[in-house]
Amino acid sequence: MLNSRSLRSRLSAVLALSGLALVSASLLADRANSAEKSGFDAVAETVKKIRATKVGSGDWPMWGGSVDRNNTPEAVNVATEWDVAEGTNIKWSMPLGSETYGNPVIANGKVYIGTNNGAGYLKRYPAKIDLGCLICFEESTGKFLWQASSEKLPTGRVHDWPNQGICCSPLVDGDRLWYVSSRGEVVCMDVEGFHDGENDGPFKTEPNENKDEGDVLWKLDMMTKLSVSQHNMANCSLMAVGDLLFVNTSNGVDEGHVNLPQPTAPSFICVDKNKGEVLWTDSTPGRNVLHGQWSSPAYGVFEGQPQVLFAGGDGWLYSFDPAGDGKGAAKLLWKFDCNPKESVYVLGGRATRNHLIATPVIYDGLVYIAVGEDPEHGEGVGHLWCINPVNKGGDVSPTQVFNAKDPKTPVAHKRLKALEADKGDLERENPNSAAVWHYIGKNPKKFEESMHRTCGTVTIKDDFLVIGDFSGLLHCLNAKTGEPFWTHDQLADSWGSALIVEDKIYAADGDGDVTILKLGEEKEVIAEINMESAIYTSPVVGNNVLYVANRNTLFAIQPGTKSKPNKGTASSGSDSD
Repeated sequence: MLNSRSLRSRLSAVLALSGLALVSASLLADRANSAEKSGFDAVAETVKKIRATKVGSGDWPMWGGSVDRNNTPEAVNVATEWDVAEGTNIKWSMPLGSETYGNPVIANGKVYIGTNNGAGYLKRYPAKIDLGCLICFEESTGKFLWQASSEKLPTGRVHDWPNQGICCSPLVDGDRLWYVSSRGEVVCMDVEGFHDGENDGPFKTEPNENKDEGDVLWKLDMMTKLSVSQHNMANCSLMAVGDLLFVNTSNGVDEGHVNLPQPTAPSFICVDKNKGEVLWTDSTPGRNVLHGQWSSPAYGVFEGQPQVLFAGGDGWLYSFDPAGDGKGAAKLLWKFDCNPKESVYVLGGRATRNHLIATPVIYDGLVYIAVGEDPEHGEGVGHLWCINPVNKGGDVSPTQVFNAKDPKTPVAHKRLKALEADKGDLERENPNSAAVWHYIGKNPKKFEESMHRTCGTVTIKDDFLVIGDFSGLLHCLNAKTGEPFWTHDQLADSWGSALIVEDKIYAADGDGDVTILKLGEEKEVIAEINMESAIYTSPVVGNNVLYVANRNTLFAIQPGTKSKPNKGTASSGSDSD
């Protein structure tokens, strides 16, 4: 165990590399000491919040399990060995579409996942027809139950990119399910589909009531009702607090990646989860949206103040009061710029300013978020932040920009570059900063020791923070201090987030490998198992079963089971009765 002096020197060096004196060395040492004594149990916290909903205690009913969004389930004897070709330790496998980006959700005996129509489960929609599909399987056997289908938007790839399908994870609570469709709709569904023999409403205009199709209760079309113009796709893994449903709308730039067609359309909304009525909206990023807005919200209560966290397309993390302002608008609590002020946004890997795709994670009273970019725009520099959400409010970024013409008034944020020195801008430390630590890597001059852009979300257990970046590095840090322990090069791009279960880390990559490592200060690789196709999703666990979705197959993995491989497309679509 490092003493306070060694921690102080090493952590100060890391912060010096970032060019920002975020916190004092003594405060870092205090945090290191408190971390040793905290004993915070992330698993117990997640299980407590899952049990407060109408699902099983071992279920995984949303992305991240609970509103904390920390992928740390309670489980035992999770598989560390399997063979997808032979079926060893494969409980079942089922075909998905040709591209799969949604993380599996497990609740009340069913498994849900978003994909495209490459499997062709429905006779009226053969596999050659491109759709967004939310598919429901039976948890115990993998039997296909029903599919919710979203036809492609007529506007084409600017709003609905080919073959991307449903990219989010649904939220399940009791007999209801909520998700965002590829058409930019917030949809509430009956988890039984039409297997219960009822067409539940108020939505009653489904094309049929076949048992293999989804039963919609209500829809909110964000493009029609709120003038949202999603960029390429709509993506948000929804979250609810009581009757309040929170949604990132995906409002973004046009096909030319320069103009924002709907700058006043909301980027973040609160909806009545029972009725689909919009309660309040916020369009804070406005014209400062860099690209798209594809993150998902998180929620916590900090010193009695409820906070819902929205990761914006301008690279800022926003905290709002979940109740709104009572007049149909948001009530801002604080905001935090996750990019250095001198960073600049340009298309492609040359940009040093990024937006936020990762989901904020809450752990032991602190908030964690890393910057990223659409993988189509290449690799780039990354920043990982730990933020104290109990602060003075307002702008709590590490620094602020002023101009020589008015050195007392902060300059309003600018989309492409916040700090323009040639125009008289200057940077000052923010006395109101909520930054706890900032990680750009142990040595940013070395690829293997630097943080890169990420689509992934942090996962934290026992004060060990794990995050994969798009360049393929897996990072392990001290969650309380930001001290780096180790990195692991997966030698392939990483789109998803790590799973931490028991004392092991599971991380997937674009080569189709799942790497299993020991959770600890020293890197120890336990196994690397290939899934035969690229993985763009995150491994999850429900009821002691490991679920891994590669680009075209969902695998349920459990020791002591064996099944024949079931990959490719569904043979002829299921029968309706």
